Formats: sequence, C-alpha cells, structure tokens
Amino acid sequence: MIGRLNHVAIAVQDLDAATAIYRDTLGAKVTEPLPQPDHGVTVVFVELPNSKVELMAPLGENSTIQGFVDKNPAGGIHHVCYEVDDIIAARDKMKAQGARVLGTGEPRIGAHGKPVIFLHPKDFLGTLVELEQV
Repeated sequence: MIGRLNHVAIAVQDLDAATAIYRDTLGAKVTEPLPQPDHGVTVVFVELPNSKVELMAPLGENSTIQGFVDKNPAGGIHHVCYEVDDIIAARDKMKAQGARVLGTGEPRIGAHGKPVIFLHPKDFLGTLVELEQV
C-alpha cells in the first residue's frame, strides 16, 4: 500500500539556524519558508535526489509541535511521510486493521498541497507516520 518515502520531518526551535546547517554546512538546496497555520508549523524542505527532509518549527501559540520541541530543544526526528495512491482507501485500511488516525480522521491539506493523514506512533513502533496522497 505505501509507496516511496516522501520525507523525514525534523522539528526544530530555530528554523533559520536549521536551514543554515543544511544549506551552508551540508550544501543542500533548501526551499523558502512556508507557513502552515492550519498545522501550527512553518516548514522548509531540503531537496535531495531521492527524497526530502522537512525542517519544521512551531508557528503560533497552539502549535501542534510545541510540546515536542519543548521536550527536544536541540531538535529531533518528528515523523516519516510515505506516499499513497488513495488517502481514503489507505485510511480505511489502517482503521480496519486497528491503527489510530489522529485528529478527526479526515484528510487535511499538507505542505505540498495534497491530502494527508497522521497515524498514531503507538501503532507504528513509536514513530509518527504521515501518509500523503500523490
């Protein structure tokens, strides 16, 4: 059901400093910051030949990642994102197999402008999983 790895997301407190590490130290191409107010984050994407790294920082008082950043002030891997062909079919299959879909269970539009859902980390070896329809 899952396709290729779309990205690995790293939550950071300081998006400018994190961007500089990837752009200046590692020599990677990094996109411009993209505020995602519906998700409570601002993101940039580190573009790699075979995938992406998403650097994300809290946005607003009710950021969905503020607690994670508070617990991991130096930053840390927040989630992995896999591509799927049909987000509704993927969601329904996950739910039928007992996996918990976070939020309302309805897909939301993610940073790439495509429908996404998140799956509870307790159901996936301690890893928050994002599924994105491509």
